[in-house]
Amino acid sequence: MVKGFHGIQGGLFMSEIRTRFAPSPTGYLHIGNLRTALYTYLIAKKNNGKFLLRIEDTDQDRFVDGSIEVIYKTLKLVGLKHDEGPDIGGSYGPYVQSERKPIYLEYARKLVEKGGAYYCFCTKERLDGLRKEADSKNETFGYDGHCRDLTKEEVDRRLQAGEPYVIRQKVPYTGTTSFHDELFGTITVENSTLDDGVLLKTDGLPTYNFANVVDDHLMKINPVVRGSEYLSSAPKYNLLYEAFGWEIPQYIHLSPIMKEPGKKLSKRDGDATFEDFYNKGYLKEAIVNYVALLGWSPGDDREFFTLDELEKAFDIKGLSKSPAIFDNNKLRWMNSEYIKKLSVEEFHKLALPYYKEAELPEDMNLMRISSLVKNRTEVLNEIPATLDFLINRLEYSVDLFIHKKSKTTLENSYENLSNAIDVLKELKDWTEEAIHQALSDLISELGVKNSLVFWPVRIAASGKLVTPGGAVEVLGLLKKEEAMERLQIGLEKLRAAL
Repeated sequence: MVKGFHGIQGGLFMSEIRTRFAPSPTGYLHIGNLRTALYTYLIAKKNNGKFLLRIEDTDQDRFVDGSIEVIYKTLKLVGLKHDEGPDIGGSYGPYVQSERKPIYLEYARKLVEKGGAYYCFCTKERLDGLRKEADSKNETFGYDGHCRDLTKEEVDRRLQAGEPYVIRQKVPYTGTTSFHDELFGTITVENSTLDDGVLLKTDGLPTYNFANVVDDHLMKINPVVRGSEYLSSAPKYNLLYEAFGWEIPQYIHLSPIMKEPGKKLSKRDGDATFEDFYNKGYLKEAIVNYVALLGWSPGDDREFFTLDELEKAFDIKGLSKSPAIFDNNKLRWMNSEYIKKLSVEEFHKLALPYYKEAELPEDMNLMRISSLVKNRTEVLNEIPATLDFLINRLEYSVDLFIHKKSKTTLENSYENLSNAIDVLKELKDWTEEAIHQALSDLISELGVKNSLVFWPVRIAASGKLVTPGGAVEVLGLLKKEEAMERLQIGLEKLRAAL
């Protein structure tokens, strides 16, 4: 039975939309997980529904200490506030699967009674033998149904004897199973291609394929949103719903996020997680904005959305079934645009830890530095490298003084830098205003273009082709004594090269 939905602005409508984000606590939250959380959140909020957090920790071998806290922290950081979950409770808990073990046993037994599952007593040795036999024939392993038709008396006898068992799904040998997905349409598979997978393991914990169906039903989740890698399992989920006599929810299977065509993003391959990006100095707002566009389009050319704006604009009609390509350069660009929108004061607060990392002196005009570097910054963790020249006199090639566009040569750089040193050393007021006036007066007196003086002064003062601000700003950030020493060293480099 499929519960009816009616389109509302391309979205979903029922008595109450309830979506869930159900991560496994196996480490950090990767970008694909964040996108799933975001889309399930947006679907709920767009339809005045509820967004649930459920921890799927039945695979205890993959459990990583501290990862549940990472999930809480990340969701809070990006503003995805759940309405029900392990930390805040709700009417459908527990919200941690390992705490729901008795529930799964109860429903697995009910499924056996209804004919949708059976007890399997096959040993590990027997199953390993079947796998080896399949491998030798270059066939895909599938359980052979050895325990499928045991009599009730035989099952009871073996249970009473304390034999270890699993409970397997009883998939029909014949016929077909169909399911409908909002992105991929109706898909039909031959039941003969499906195997009798394990639902309840020997330790009493469920497999993902069983737990998510039971939990989604009991927690009234609809629609069910998950990755497209579960499309092949959806027929088996439908068979479980039908065996229980439960209504089948609406499915939305999200396309994968790829690092390149044919290769998915993977933490195992060194691809960054949300926390990696955040710790590097990407703004959370920029990350969320970019992730929202990985597989969803608003239907126009708009690229920038706050979370509130996403809640209003999100529409499942904009979801794509084609894989999304994660473009780190696009994320960098978007992050730089978010940084540019900050006020200098807002940027300054974010930049302070990086100034500390760069070991900038406390008496340096940090607010002035913020005003100079804000619009030149793409990612915050690049700030120390941008400002390294303020702390250390960098080694540089005399060739930096030669600049085709500025029309500087070694000869005119030497001459104009020498003249600049003469006027700057006379300044008693070492401010940007005074420095600018002195160099401007010199340029007027020499009758040359600004660049012929400013270029060699900036190169000598910084030792870098790219700096936050021009010659005047660079000199203004340095103390006069330090600035003059650097200019003199530059002059000596030029003299030696001529």
